[in-house]
Amino acid sequence: MAESLAEVVVESVRVHMLSSQHVVLLKETERERYLPIWIGPWEANAIATRLQGVTAERPLTHDLFAAVLAELGVTVHRVVVSSLADETFHATLELELNGRVYAIDARPSDALALAVRTGVRIYASTEVLDRAGVEPETQVDQKLEVFREFINSLDVDLEEGHREGPGSSEPPLE
Repeated sequence: MAESLAEVVVESVRVHMLSSQHVVLLKETERERYLPIWIGPWEANAIATRLQGVTAERPLTHDLFAAVLAELGVTVHRVVVSSLADETFHATLELELNGRVYAIDARPSDALALAVRTGVRIYASTEVLDRAGVEPETQVDQKLEVFREFINSLDVDLEEGHREGPGSSEPPLE
């Protein structure tokens, strides 16, 4: 049975304010689901600077690796966030040489840093996304629904154009 994959893109790299830990957010291209992966500060910087279009004066580790692969005629085929074991994400770097694809085990942070440099597509296992993916908070929708119910419960006579209480156009009582 073939592995089920969903394409994702690097949505952003962020720093958690309370812990100062770095997280890369992958977003599914076909739906509003995100995969947060906690990464080290060096890898976060490597991904973020490339996303911002910044190039170091001298090649950094991921730039060097991409250059070596290109010089040897190896193509980065794709990156896959392939599994989650003991709260640790695993990735596979798929490299192609002479028509043969090699699957290389990699840390997601390194694989993503290479992916943003080479422009290859990034995928995540649907099993990983089902286990660790998050969808936008529905609390905002719930709070809006409570507000709607409150507004609908107000006794306002819109036909008369009259309302009472704070903010009304009536002059205050003296």
